[in-house]
Parts: sequence; C-alpha cells; structure tokens
Amino acid sequence: MKKFLVPVILSCFISSSVALAEPNPSLKVVYPQTNHQTSAEKIFFIGTAPPNGQVLINGTPITRSQSGHFAPSFPLKLGENIFEIRHQNQVLQIKVNRISTQPEIPQGLAFAQGSLTPVADIARLPGELICFSAIAPPNASVSVKLANQTVALLPQPQQAQLPSNLAALTGQNQPTTQSSVGKYEGCTTFPVPASDSFTQLDGNNIISGTVVPDSRQNIDLGKPEFQLRLNGKTITQPGTGKITILSPAQLPVAEVTVEAGVARTGASTDHSRLTPLPQGTRATVTGKEGEWLRLDYGAWINSKETRILPGAIPPRSIIRSVGYRRLPGATEMVFPLQTRVPVSVQQGNNSFTLTLYNTTAQTDIIRLDDDPLISRLDWQQVAPGQIQYTFNLKKNQQWGYKLRYNGTTLVLVLRHPPVIKQNKQKPLSGIKILLDPGHGGKESGAVGPTGYLEKDVNLVVSKLLRDELVKRGAMVVMTRETDQEVSLPERQAIINREEPAIALSIHYNALPDAGDAENTKGVGMFWYHPQAHSLAIFMQNHLVEKLGRPSYGVFWNNLALTRPATAPSVLLELGFMSNPNEFEWVTNPQEQKKLAKTLADGITEWFRSVK
Repeated sequence: MKKFLVPVILSCFISSSVALAEPNPSLKVVYPQTNHQTSAEKIFFIGTAPPNGQVLINGTPITRSQSGHFAPSFPLKLGENIFEIRHQNQVLQIKVNRISTQPEIPQGLAFAQGSLTPVADIARLPGELICFSAIAPPNASVSVKLANQTVALLPQPQQAQLPSNLAALTGQNQPTTQSSVGKYEGCTTFPVPASDSFTQLDGNNIISGTVVPDSRQNIDLGKPEFQLRLNGKTITQPGTGKITILSPAQLPVAEVTVEAGVARTGASTDHSRLTPLPQGTRATVTGKEGEWLRLDYGAWINSKETRILPGAIPPRSIIRSVGYRRLPGATEMVFPLQTRVPVSVQQGNNSFTLTLYNTTAQTDIIRLDDDPLISRLDWQQVAPGQIQYTFNLKKNQQWGYKLRYNGTTLVLVLRHPPVIKQNKQKPLSGIKILLDPGHGGKESGAVGPTGYLEKDVNLVVSKLLRDELVKRGAMVVMTRETDQEVSLPERQAIINREEPAIALSIHYNALPDAGDAENTKGVGMFWYHPQAHSLAIFMQNHLVEKLGRPSYGVFWNNLALTRPATAPSVLLELGFMSNPNEFEWVTNPQEQKKLAKTLADGITEWFRSVK
C-alpha cells in the first residue's frame, strides 16, 4: 500500500539509489531513495544481494534472509545522514535528510515564517471565540489589533504533540512533549456592534439619536495586525487571514452538489469523516475557514462540493408518516420531508439508527410489515430539530445500505441477507463477491526487496482466489483483471453498482519510516462500517489458525475501500512486502495457491456462520 496518502495507509517504495559501482549491480536497495526526507527518528533499508558474503551498512554487518534480502533500521540525526551500503566490491550511497518537527524560533525581532494564525480567511458568528497565535522570540511582548480591539498573545506552557494516525500501525502512538518556547496565543470575541449615539446641529436645533447597524449585513473586520516588541524595538506584520462576523439574520444556505458530500469534524482533510451527505442536502452555513464551510448541525464540508442558494432561508422540515416498500433483496424506508436535511447513520450489533437534523416530528403513523430484516422501528425527538429513527434488526449481521434523496423525500435502502442456494458441492451458489486487486498501472503499491511490485502479487492472488470462489459456486466481480489503473472512486463506484454480498480488497503491506520492517510481519484486516467487523475478525482468525501466519492485527481504518456502505467491505493485508523473510512466503507460487484456497474456505465458513 502507499505511504502517507490518506485514506491509503502505507509505503510505496522507489528504487533510485546512487550506484558507485558497475552498472546494474546485483546489490539492490529499493527503499529509501537517495535524498529521502523524513521526520522519523529512524529509517529502514529494504533491498537484496546475493546470499554469499556480507552486506554492510556504514561498516556494520546486517542480518539477511535465506535468499539474501534485508530490511534493517538505523537511527537518524537531524539534518543530512549519509549511508554506505556495501556487498563485496559493490557500493551504494544514500542520503537521508531528517527534518525537525519543532517550530524554528526566529533570531532577533521577527515572527517565525508562516506562524501567524488564522492562516486562511475565517467567518464566525457574533460572540464566538476567535483565537490568534504566533511564534516569536522568548521574552517578547506579542499582541494583535483588530477592529479597535487589542488582544494580548501570551506565552504558552508545554503541551503534548500527538503522533500521526500512522503511528497506530507501528505501535508507537504515544504523545510526546513538545517545547512551546516561542509560542504565543490569545483569544477574543466580536459581538454585533452596538448602536452608536450621535448629536448634530440642524439649523438652530440640536438633534440627538442613535444609529442602529444593519444586522442583515456581515461585518468585515479585515486582517489582524500582529505586533512584536522586544528589547525596546517594535515591528508590526499583517496576518494572512481576513476575519468576518456573520449576520445571524442573513446566514447563507449551502446545497450539496456531489453524489456524497464528505462531511468532517473540522475544516481540513486531517479531520475525521462523518456520514456522507446525500446529493441535494441543504444546511445553513454558520462558519467558514478557507474553502471549508461549517454547517448548522456541526459538520464541515469543502465548498467545492456545494453551491450557495441565494435568498434561501435556513432549511427546516417537519415529518409525519414514514413509508415502507419491500423490494427484491431489500427493504426501502421512505421519509417524506419538506426539504433535504442533513442526516447521519450509526450501526449497532442489531440496530441501525438514522438521525435527521433540522427536523421536527409530527409522526403518528409508520407502516412496517413483518419484514425479513426489521423487527421494529422506533423514533424519538432527541433534541429540538433532531430526530432519531432506530431500526431493531432480527439478526446481528447487516448487509449494506444506501441513502438518497428523491426530490425532498429521503429514501433509505436496507439490504437483505443474500440467498444461498442449497448445493453441497457449491456452497456459495447465488452469492456475488467482489474482489479488488489493489493498485495497478502506475500505482505500484509497496515493493519487495527484489523490486517485485505489490500490484502484481495482488493481481496474482486475486485471480487465484477468484478461481477458488467460482469452484464453490460464487459469482465473482473483479475491479481489474490486468495491470491497469483503476482510481479509488472508480473502485467504489463498482461496489455500489454491483451490490455484492461482500467486497474484499486484496493488498500486501509495508511500514512508515518509523516502523521496524525487519521484524514486523503477519496478516491484517481493515474495516470501517460495523457491518464489516465480523467478516474482518473471522477472516483474520481463520488465516492465522489455518496457515500458521503471524497476526498483525485487526484495525478500524478510514480507507477508500473500507468506506463503501453498500456491502460489508474489508481490506486484507496478506503479508509484508517489506519483511525480508515474509517476502519469500509472499512470492512463493505454491504458498499463493494455498493462501487462495484458505481464503475461499474462510469466506465459505463465514457465510455459514451468519445465516
């Protein structure tokens, strides 16, 4: 898998080391490339050389697999690190630059470059807290001037620095103490301006009164001006982000223009995803930050996925009766609304909860026949403008759902369990299974010590698994059958269109720089929606037990190929390309066939277990 590309997890290795020996040497290092840059405290080297003789890195002999592969780790100092890799008369030289994660404190009378926040234009409601920060020399006096206010920015105490999400994959996700020397912060609020009194002379008469500001207009406060005083000298510097106070009487209304708007917990792609918003969803905008909009129910969405509706009032709806339709293989619930409101979904073990925002219940009637999936539907107004509909399900296993708007009517489709035809020789008869061989084309994925690409082994094993599943009667859909590039949205669209019983994305693993490539190995499973959890756990235990493979673990993970909600979707990491010994198992044709058969057996047993 690829490295540091969210939602993809891990490492795509490129062989570009500098050779100091003859052309095409038999000593090969595929990772890192020379001039590699990282903030990690250590780096591993993945490569291979003929088994005879020693491989030395900076004069230190390293451990290798039986075939001569290696993946040792070495500490990094800040700045440039030069490594010499030697095997007999062949030498490679690789430079690795370790960069600091600590902010650079300026020397003299200056703010650190790029340290003034807010960086982007922001808009907030009246009375909402707005914070400013800067990095400057210690013992300075720092303040911000904005709209006739002066806000003191005070030195901050030490605070914990959180690792990236990838640290959970290496077991090193503990916070570290970060020096806050030079960090200055302060906050304030900006209420709607009060009425101004005035006195003027009209002829011989003195007229007094008040000027009431137009509450329907946003208030542009401009850019803050940062001031730094040190050793009797002062400088000022404008911020880069303009600040606007929104008029509560004239808040804009945004409409989602894409099929599934990505709702997040904050104003960047670093923030966690919430339930996607169906196309046409409308919500009031209560804040802005750069190109991100804060919606009235608390989520943020990129403005590129919306349009502003001029003159629209804040969307509000009532709901009365709830409808019901039985479809082949699914139950369809129909929620008639006055406008398309935001929604969220939460799955439990035997429940499915749909929350409607900006909606008030006038519900007296709900039709729900004796359904193969649903035992009962309950609802409650949990807060003003927020209704929860809870579907109590007859079984724990859920098989996928879809949400869409037809006009202003919200339609929820809950899929039924697949119908398995009774056939002892073909136990998966009637079951559609989607296999997604990871990567492809220019997307090579991880690379093993010899330069063997993950995309190739993904395809080999997926085809072997397809053949085993077909033998058992399954209908198998492949997202690719050749070395072709298929984008992540295209793969998701195939799952949504095909509506398989389950979707499996086949991958092999690698680690971020801070990982221990030499000692980390094993199979792992990744899931996102609770409906995929039992499949992930079952397949993990099955492979570990039947093949005797190490267990890397089962992870909840926000990945493009675990996010589809149409079917239980699991991403399988079947071994580590970066581990010298496991790589030999990964590339062994007989072991690949055994793996495919074991996977097919596990899938068959799982379907039996969830009948």
